[in-house]
Amino acid sequence: MAKASTLSPSETQRVLVYGPPKSGKTQLVLQLAGHFNIIYIGMEAGHAPVFKLPLAWQERVEIINLPDTRSFPIAAETCLKIVKGGAHSICEAHGKVNCMPCMKVGAPSVRVQLDASLPQDTIVVWDSLTQLTNSFIAHITQAMPDLYKLQTDDWGQLAVLVDLFLSNIQGSKYHNICISHEIEVEMVDGKNRIVPVSGSRNSSRNTAKYFDHVIYCNVSNGKHNFGSGTLYQNGIVTGSRTDVLLESMATPSLLDIMTGKVKTQKGQTPGQVALGSLNALAATLSAKATDVVNNPLNALKAKE
Repeated sequence: MAKASTLSPSETQRVLVYGPPKSGKTQLVLQLAGHFNIIYIGMEAGHAPVFKLPLAWQERVEIINLPDTRSFPIAAETCLKIVKGGAHSICEAHGKVNCMPCMKVGAPSVRVQLDASLPQDTIVVWDSLTQLTNSFIAHITQAMPDLYKLQTDDWGQLAVLVDLFLSNIQGSKYHNICISHEIEVEMVDGKNRIVPVSGSRNSSRNTAKYFDHVIYCNVSNGKHNFGSGTLYQNGIVTGSRTDVLLESMATPSLLDIMTGKVKTQKGQTPGQVALGSLNALAATLSAKATDVVNNPLNALKAKE
């Protein structure tokens, strides 16, 4: 075993950003292109938010489109293959790993290797866990009619696939950000809470455990709002292992999270908090000393 004082914090971050549609999730994540290279794995047939970025930032975003549909659940297959690491070739036409028809004609493809060899200035973005869940379900029920309802064994298989993917994210040695939507579920304490969509309701209930940071996005009063603190809002699952609070920022950003900066509830570093405490203590002692010098009678009364 090793002492905590001899260990270093993880250099990579695993982040989950979720919320209702059009709540600014993807835009919040893509703002990181100003500082990081991004491998954007899109499963929802669109990457319009990328084009809102400055042209120089767009150059840092590599897009891998997975044209996932009910009849062609390619996201399930491709994501499970590439998340495990190793070098893979993904065809641009189908989003398939080592697609033989495309390889035969020399069709365009992109090479992906998601493992410790990935530079620390690169973030892999998975958009979204919601669509990946749909792809897993389509994969499980591919031979069934359209109105088929999942049975107990199907839900069990879905849980296995979701855990397989998220366990690889949890153990990854590179930066990961997953985007998802929201669902309300009953927790083990009997209370309803809003959690990120990831598989069944039971799986979604436990999704946060795979990530270092869980961020909720919503729109209220005509403004995009973002929260990452454990106490952000009752009934909504959020949290940050380095205590970064997006809700306290004038301009919310994931930059402090991805660079591993530790924040307190007031948005200060631990060193700043400690210095502030020492200054406050010094001021208190100075005030007491002045009072003793200027008011010796009060000091005597205080002793009595």
